[in-house]
Formats: sequence, structure tokens, C-alpha cells
Amino acid sequence: MPLQIVHHPGYDAGFAVNHRFPMSKYPLLMQALEARGLASRDALAMPEPAPASWLKLAHTADYVDQVLACQVPERIEREIGFPVGPRVSLRAQLAAGGTVLAARLALRHGIACNAGGTVLAARLALRHGIACNAAGGSHHARRAQGAGFCTFNDVAVASLVLLTEGAARNILIVDLDVHQGDGTADILKDEPRAFTFSMHGERNYPVRKIASDLDVALPDGTGDAAYLDRLGGILPDLSARARWDIVFYNAGVDVHAEDRLGRLSLSDDGLRARDTMVVRHFRRLGMPICGVIGGGYSTDVPALAARHAILFEVASGFA
Repeated sequence: MPLQIVHHPGYDAGFAVNHRFPMSKYPLLMQALEARGLASRDALAMPEPAPASWLKLAHTADYVDQVLACQVPERIEREIGFPVGPRVSLRAQLAAGGTVLAARLALRHGIACNAGGTVLAARLALRHGIACNAAGGSHHARRAQGAGFCTFNDVAVASLVLLTEGAARNILIVDLDVHQGDGTADILKDEPRAFTFSMHGERNYPVRKIASDLDVALPDGTGDAAYLDRLGGILPDLSARARWDIVFYNAGVDVHAEDRLGRLSLSDDGLRARDTMVVRHFRRLGMPICGVIGGGYSTDVPALAARHAILFEVASGFA
């Protein structure tokens, strides 16, 4: 069975090439997956936009309505980092829908990765044990607004959809993006069935962090050996806390030494070792995994897409 991948052409909202958010990485990621033989027709699933009822599980009704109507206040758009027009609004809905689908596939078969539709990716993960969304990981979007290039928090949406439907009772979120998962922590802080873990750069965005259930802050310049040693000591504790029905894994590659917003110093080999460590640990315990790609901001966008592809290469070995 090939790795189940969730993707939609609408993940690319068509930003200018010189925009700080490298939107072109999404089609380039799919090209990289095709070149690696991972994007066959039977491996791909296309999400529908997440309905407002799903989005309002994680976000306030006012904010959801603003995004859907493309009437987000300028103050919030400035915090997001770009205007919320029709393509950005649709992209945010698709990414959330995709992560739910990927999670459902992973729950059924053990692993799935989200290329943008986190709800879809979650459903795929539930179904197949592992699935990946070729987008997702918008972890700075808080309950009442977006921020930090994040419009809707797809992992929080997918988690609450699965909990509301009864498809999952205990959810673990492993967020290894270089930036702390403040939005996810904000949305899920009063949800005892979801446990949020973030390992991130101590001196990086956001300046004012919102406490996760477990936060590990790393000093600037942390490289492969120190990073992997710290992570390897934490994973057994996480898996011992509960029998997790699904694990959402944010595999942000902005921890890489060449990322312009990162401040850490992992190599390509370090990224591969990290992803392998996480996926192997939870799959050996029989816990489904839904992967999302998270952040990555290198100016060399083809190289950036290749780094995001590492998650899919690793996950395919456990599908």
C-alpha cells in the first residue's frame, strides 16, 4: 500500500516569487514527490474545503466568518503576514480539510501525510495508519485570529473534528517546527483529550509564547547531535503518557541551518534522522501518524521542497 498523501492545487495561493512566504514550495514539493515515485494516482487524495462547522470548533465564529467572507481586519492581516483574499481563504479551508482526511486515513492504516488538507490527512491516517498532508502545520493561528503566516490552525481543527466525532479519544501533537506552537496551545489548552508538545528555538518567534502541555526550548545554533539526543529522550515519555489514538506530527524544516527564519543548525541528514526517529517510535507502538509539513523559509525554494519531501520519503517506509 503506498503512502497516502493529501494534496490540492489550491495549496498554492499564487504569491509573488519574492514574498517572505515561499508559496511556490507546494507545487515544487509535489514535483519532488513525483520524481521520487511517491505521488502515484492511487497514493493521492484531494480534500474538500473544510466546512465552517469544522473551523468553528477551533476558531471563534466571528473570525471564521471574516476569513470566509475575505473581510479580515487589517490589523489581523498584518499579524498573519498577507492579505486574506479569495485564494488565501480557499487555501486555508483546503489545508484544514486535508489534514482531517489524512488523519482518518492514518487511523485506519497507521500513517498519512498532509499536503494541505489536514482534516483529510487525519482521516487517511486513521484509515491507513500513516498519511501526510502536503501542506498544513499552521500552528500560529489562535482561537480568535491568525498570525505568523497561519490563517486557520489545521491540526487543531482536525483534532477537534476527530474528538467531536468520537473517532479519537486521546490525541498527541508533536510539533517540531522551529517556532513554538502557540496557536495550537491556545486553542487546545482547555481540551484534556489533546496533549500538545512543542520543541522549538528559544529565541525565535513568537516573542510571547503560549504554554503548551510540554515545551522544550533550544538555544540558537543547536545542531544534529544535540537536537536528536534531546528528542530521543522525550519521545518515550510522550508515548508513555497515554495510548494515543493518533499522533499529529508537524515536521517543519525551518530547523535547518540554511533556513532564513530558523536560527538552529540541522542538516538534511539531521532532518531525515529526526523524521525517522519520530515515525519509527510511534509506528512501532502501533499508533497512527498524520504528518503535516510545517514551516520552511529558505530562499532556495527547490532545495526547500526537497527538504519537505524527506518526511514523505521516511513515512513511505512505514506505510
